[in-house]
Amino acid sequence: MGEQHNHIALKKPNFPVGAALSRFLAKHGRSTRLPVAYEDLLRFDGLAAQASPDGRETLWTTVLLRPAEQEDLHERLVELYRILTSDGKPLPYLRVASIDFCSYGNSQPFRIRILNQLNDNYDHYYIKKADASRVYGLELEHLLSPNRINYLVDGGTLVEEHIIGIPGDDFVQEPRKYGGNFNPVRLCKEFVKFNERCFVRLLGDMRAYNFIVDVMQDFDQVQYRLRSIDFDQQSFEGRHRIYMPQFYKENLPFVQLARRHISPETAAQYAEEERSLLRKRYLLAADRVEELLEAMHGQDISLPEHVAMLREELADLHGVGGFRACHNMAQVLRMQLKVMLEL
Repeated sequence: MGEQHNHIALKKPNFPVGAALSRFLAKHGRSTRLPVAYEDLLRFDGLAAQASPDGRETLWTTVLLRPAEQEDLHERLVELYRILTSDGKPLPYLRVASIDFCSYGNSQPFRIRILNQLNDNYDHYYIKKADASRVYGLELEHLLSPNRINYLVDGGTLVEEHIIGIPGDDFVQEPRKYGGNFNPVRLCKEFVKFNERCFVRLLGDMRAYNFIVDVMQDFDQVQYRLRSIDFDQQSFEGRHRIYMPQFYKENLPFVQLARRHISPETAAQYAEEERSLLRKRYLLAADRVEELLEAMHGQDISLPEHVAMLREELADLHGVGGFRACHNMAQVLRMQLKVMLEL
């Protein structure tokens, strides 16, 4: 595992959800009429800066609404939460505790905090600009990773369930403070497997703040799972190393930990285990994955120069000239899956 720094040269453009992807989403229950559109949330009255518990400035701001508009919007946001989590069935005693906004990144999300007034328990969900790259990334995560993803699309609006976990950059600084007996070998194993998953399905920009660590107690030990929380860079960039988390400087603490605790031979074994699991997941969902790739084939989600660069790099890396016949990212991804999963 290396620590060469990757460089993402420009802000990724937003790609609209095309007709073929819309049909796929409708067929598989991923689209419905929503009571709130992304544009509705842009009509706020102001924003208040938000600090972390230790007083540091954050990228999030609190949305301020006019009292006359707040009640109606909050009712519709609670209704949207019910649609996302319980198919619209009544869930009493819910109210909106806060609405936060982040102008950083491509999707410029609103984070909705929902309070259950019976037990003061909080939950969150996100309303974002719908971007085809992100939707493809979410669906591929659902189909090819060990994680299930809950999201809905309505026109230009994307709604996502909150993914629970500890931000990777926070966790790796003080892993022992997050419960259980810290097991560096198991964490390294999961980082290797996560690296492999991202590269096989061409998910880029997995720097430590774009994934979380889920810590699970296992008798007297702990298990870890690394999960992506940002899917904007699905099959967009041209450099193949951008799809490999091991090459980001932000992930260097994970790489250094792996160098101390597992051998290259062990890392190769873990990578092969993950490819075997990916192969099984693909075969279970092959028809749906192919439907998704057909939808991707019909629209641009990258730039021609990125496609040209990536197909050349992957052709050289794998020693497979077939990559050079690919004309779009859907074809590159299909070939990548075929070669790496031995399909």
